Amino acid sequence: MSKIGRKAIPFSNVKIEIKDNKVLVSGSKVNITHVLPEGLNAHLNGKLISITLENDTRENRVLWGLHRALLANEVNGIENGFEQVIKIVGLGFKAQSVGNKMVFTIGYTHKIEYELPHGVTVDIDKTGQNLTFKSYDKNMLGDVCDRVRSFRLPEPYKGTGIMRDNEVIVRKVGKTKSASGS
Repeated sequence: MSKIGRKAIPFSNVKIEIKDNKVLVSGSKVNITHVLPEGLNAHLNGKLISITLENDTRENRVLWGLHRALLANEVNGIENGFEQVIKIVGLGFKAQSVGNKMVFTIGYTHKIEYELPHGVTVDIDKTGQNLTFKSYDKNMLGDVCDRVRSFRLPEPYKGTGIMRDNEVIVRKVGKTKSASGS
């Protein structure tokens, strides 16, 4: 039995409708439809959603915990939202927000423009080096943060680049002069 799949998903301020194998999660601004595969059923018990197995096969057990976790992330994203913090480290490195686009100045000869997808917002502090991305979709938020990080990956010698807030960069020692001159 799946330890994750058995857990019920609590919710408070979202509206949930279940039709056949589709679960419609509605919030104040966002509606998400999650389609369950054949063999899984969703049940609504007050303020809890539970997913059960229709027939106990290996394929259904594999998908049970996965779809419970995906549905829980969608409910949590609509209720509370997700956020990730990105830091830009380097002399003169910064980001600016222009409407729905972001403009990065990160040490290249040109500025990099990036258009944010619908559903993702960003807050930039006054230095332009701390970015807080927010979204209701955890997967899309991770994709956006990975894309932004790929513009200037952190480098191990100086420790500069774009990195997640909780990321640890293992620093390397640079070249040194040898003590014995020949």
